Amino acid sequence: MKKIYIILAMLMVISTSSCKKFLEEDPYDFISEDKFYKTEGDALAALNGVVSIMQLQQYYGRTIWIVNDLTGDQMKVGAPQTNRPELYSQTYTSTNGEISNWWTNSYVLINRANDVIKNVEGGSIPAPSRDNIVGNAKFLRALAYFDLIRSFGDVPLITKPTAATDDLKPARTPIKAVYAQVIEDLIFAEVNCTKEDKIPAASKGRVSSGAASALLAKVYLTRASSTAAEPTDYQNALMECNKVIAVSPAVYTLLPFADVFDPNKKAANKEEIFAVQFGLPPNTGNITPRMHLPKAVAPFDGNEAFYVENSFALSYAATDTRKAATIGVVPATTNFYYLKFTDPSRQGNSARNNWVILRYADVLLMQSEAMNQINTGDVNKFNGINAVRARAGLLPLSFVNTPGKEDFITALVNERGWEFAAEGQRRYDLLRLGRMKDQQLKVHNIVLEDKYLLMPIPETERTTNGNLTQNPDF
Repeated sequence: MKKIYIILAMLMVISTSSCKKFLEEDPYDFISEDKFYKTEGDALAALNGVVSIMQLQQYYGRTIWIVNDLTGDQMKVGAPQTNRPELYSQTYTSTNGEISNWWTNSYVLINRANDVIKNVEGGSIPAPSRDNIVGNAKFLRALAYFDLIRSFGDVPLITKPTAATDDLKPARTPIKAVYAQVIEDLIFAEVNCTKEDKIPAASKGRVSSGAASALLAKVYLTRASSTAAEPTDYQNALMECNKVIAVSPAVYTLLPFADVFDPNKKAANKEEIFAVQFGLPPNTGNITPRMHLPKAVAPFDGNEAFYVENSFALSYAATDTRKAATIGVVPATTNFYYLKFTDPSRQGNSARNNWVILRYADVLLMQSEAMNQINTGDVNKFNGINAVRARAGLLPLSFVNTPGKEDFITALVNERGWEFAAEGQRRYDLLRLGRMKDQQLKVHNIVLEDKYLLMPIPETERTTNGNLTQNPDF
C-alpha cells in the first residue's frame, strides 16, 4: 500500500561509512538549497532524499532489526559473521559495526530532514502542501530520534541542517529534552499530514496523520516507563491509540495475518500504517528475506544468517495460526527459520516486502497496555489484545485467566512476541515492559548487566567528538 516514489535521479550518492563523522555530508550531498526548493516538486524530491536513507541496509534495511532482535529473546545467529554474535551474547562493545551504522545513518537522516524543514518552512510553497511536506520531515526526524533515545539514552539534539564545513562537536542532550522535541514534531505531523484515506494513490507511502498518532502513542507509552516520564503519559498514549481505532475498519483494520507480509497484497494493506518501501525501481530490494531463509530452500537464495530461538518457536499454541505464517523448519535440521517475509517471486536482495514500522495490531495492543497501567481493573483493557488473539485463532483473555496487573503484562510480553516476531520490536518491548533481564536469564541463562540496557556510543564518533561522553561501564 505505502509506495514511496523515490526520485533517485535527483539524489546524489552519499557515503554511509560508519567511520565518517555523523552529519558530515557535503553541503548539500542530496539537494542543494540554492538550486532547489523553488517548487513543490523540488521539496518533494528533497523529502524523498530523507526517505531513501531508511532503505539502506545499514539502517532500516537491516541494521536496526538485527540489533533489536538479536539482543532480544527470539532470534539467534546462524551462519558465521562478524559484529552479530556479540549482540546475541550481550557482550557488544563500542566498536560494534552494526551499532555504529545505526548511529551514523540516523544522523544522516536527521540532517536531511532538518534541511527540508528549514527550507520548506521558510519557502514560498502554499499551504497545506508546505505543511504536509514539513510534517512528513518532522515525523521522520522524530522517528530517528525516538529510536536513538530508546537505544542510546541521551543523544545530541540537532534541529538545524549542518554541513561538512561546520565544526560541529555537540554534547549529548538529556532524553527529557529529546522526548519533548519528538512529541512536538509528531503533534505537528498529526495536525498537518494528510489523512490516510485522502492520500492519492500515486503518493501512498507518505506519512499520514494516522501514522503520527500511532507513533505518538508509542512515544508516550515508552516515555512513561523512562526516567523522563510525565504523569499524563499513559493517558496520552491511550488517547492517541483511540484516534487510530476510531477510523477502523474504514481506514485501518486487521487482515489475515499472512496477508500483512504478502508483497503481492501490499497495495491494499489496510493494517500497515507506516512502512519503509521496497520493491520499487531501479534497485530498492529488501535483503531481509534472504538473511532469514535457509540455503536449502530453493529458489530463494537464502544465506541462513539467523535462526529462530527454539524455545520461542515451540511457545506458540497449537491453534495459533500465526506460527505457520511466521516460522519454518530448516530441512534436515532441528533449526527453525523466519519465513514471514518471503517473496515467492524474487531471489537474493531483490524482495519486494515493505519493512513495516507501525501497523494496526500494534495500536490495539498499545491500547490494552495503556489501559492496564491506568486502571488495571478496567475490563475494557482486554478489547485490544483479544481482537489480536481472535485474528490468530486464540481464546480471549479475561480476569479469570489473567487476574492481575503483572499477569496482564506477562500476557502482553507473550502476545507481542508472537505477533511481531522478527519485526525489530523485541528489544524495545522487553525494555518498556520491564522484562529484559528476566527473559535473558530465562532464554539464554544470561545475568544481564545494567549497562546492556543501553547501547554504547560508537567509538568512531567519540574519537572525532571529544564532547560525546560514553554510557556507563562501556
